[in-house]
Amino acid sequence: MTIKLLSIMDSVDAINVKKDSTLALLVEAQQRKWEIHYCQTKDLFLSDNKVKCFSTKIEVHLHTKDWVTLLDKVPSTIDLQYFDVILMRKDPPFDLNYLYTTYLLEIAQNAGCFIVNNPKSIRDSNEKLFATIFVQCCPETLVSYNKNLLRDFLNQHKKIILKRLGSMGGDSIFVLTLDNPNINVTIDVLTHQGTAPVMAQRYIEESVKGDKRILMIDGKPYPYALLRIPSKDDFRGNLAQGAKGIGCELTVRDLWICAQIGPSLQERGLYFVGLDVIGDYLTEINVTSPTCIREIDEAFNVNISAQILDGLSNKIKSKR
Repeated sequence: MTIKLLSIMDSVDAINVKKDSTLALLVEAQQRKWEIHYCQTKDLFLSDNKVKCFSTKIEVHLHTKDWVTLLDKVPSTIDLQYFDVILMRKDPPFDLNYLYTTYLLEIAQNAGCFIVNNPKSIRDSNEKLFATIFVQCCPETLVSYNKNLLRDFLNQHKKIILKRLGSMGGDSIFVLTLDNPNINVTIDVLTHQGTAPVMAQRYIEESVKGDKRILMIDGKPYPYALLRIPSKDDFRGNLAQGAKGIGCELTVRDLWICAQIGPSLQERGLYFVGLDVIGDYLTEINVTSPTCIREIDEAFNVNISAQILDGLSNKIKSKR
């Protein structure tokens, strides 16, 4: 029986064909003769007590400029229960619209839909705050609205990272030191004058060597990772900010961190997750739309999407 997959994602026009992880997953699904559909979050709706969508059947092409062919001239109205698996691959920001989408998907999930990742867990697991649950893995951290507390934290650690809780891709991340003349204005801007919480973390000196992305599949680490080395003009280890990606194997410490986190990911239904590790420390847990599949595939001549879909296939069979 053909597996029917729906990918909820950004507009096909926004896809970076050279590096997009969602495209890698869709190409693997197509090679397996799965039936592939696509929609955006705005295409979801609740009607007659069922969650439905305006979806388009597609074909994908990895090595061409026009990476997708829309097979339907007009999107079809389909009950989400039609699909065997639904991939929630919409990129942040995690705004109110994203929040409402998780509510709709949770309704669909309660009606029997198989959704990856679990929409309730996506909603409950802020990518920065979730990491702090694993205190044994993280650097010293403060989350606060309060300028005085944030300044005290800086005074204690001399050099810190300050970032918004809802940012992604290295956006709105700052390094602060005691001699920085912009401490107050940076805190004011990031906290919106004390009306929004931010995260402060002790600066990890090993960050100059890179920020490691580790992929977790059903609670287990993939054996290879991507070390994202900052450019000479930026301290951020994010590919979106010009960092260079280099494949690497996991260290003993990496595996220990993964072992601390894996059971919780399985319990929450967070099937495909990206961990960010700097030096010996976990800094973020990416649950919304993890990336770096393509870069690790290329570095080691592997096929991560195949392992992801193998696991999904087994879960689909067990549900039938």
